[in-house]
Amino acid sequence: MTYPKRNSQARLRLFCFPYAGGNSFIFRPWLNSLPADVELSAIEMPGHGTRMAEPLLTRMTELVAAIASSLLPHLDKPFALFGHSMGAWVSFEVARWLQAHHVYPVHLFVSGARAPQLPSLRSPLHQLPEVEFVAALRRLQGTPEAVLEHTELMELMLPILRADFTVLETYIHSSQAPLPCPITAFSGLQDVDVSPEMLQAWQTRTSAGFSHRMLPGDHFFIHSDQTLLLQLLTQELTQIISRLPEYASLKSPPDLGS
Repeated sequence: MTYPKRNSQARLRLFCFPYAGGNSFIFRPWLNSLPADVELSAIEMPGHGTRMAEPLLTRMTELVAAIASSLLPHLDKPFALFGHSMGAWVSFEVARWLQAHHVYPVHLFVSGARAPQLPSLRSPLHQLPEVEFVAALRRLQGTPEAVLEHTELMELMLPILRADFTVLETYIHSSQAPLPCPITAFSGLQDVDVSPEMLQAWQTRTSAGFSHRMLPGDHFFIHSDQTLLLQLLTQELTQIISRLPEYASLKSPPDLGS
């Protein structure tokens, strides 16, 4: 994970998980738009961004274990999780991994993703030949057009995208107790892959509060409507911080040596 700017006075740490093919840099523009008492930490997945030299992971279980275990030393204050698209499912599974270790986020924000228990309505893409794979990415609006049109960048990105789609398309949701933290779900009104009903279905993944918001834009409203998204996120984070004493169930990070 990376910290664009450390904030020792922060009362809440926000861990942000990128979409397929993304990396920690996509969250840098958020730095000056979040509340002053929130510290932003962007997750860098193996084989992405600053961790490009590391092997790519292709299974959700191994990816979640790698990320969650690396988070443990950074859970010394209340924290929330935000994930967009692939990052929504990864952050959800990280929250469940932490729950099994008696550590709980105060809130989970999921964005641009259907609820994980819902079946996919399309055929898997990760084994398609390159031309068909790229065409499918464009059709699904799942990768920024600027990336798809950049030949040299796509040569670098294709193995990463294929690995990430393998994670998504081989992921099997397992039935477990709902998370005890509230969930807020965001999606774009023009997102061809996430309907309002698919977003609303996240409500069953929590035993606490749930809300959802539809924003203008397609799957990448996280960029096109970033100002509005950050305004809504800031409002919720401010409310969360004002209620922090209520989160008495938040546990200390487990001893890594135990």
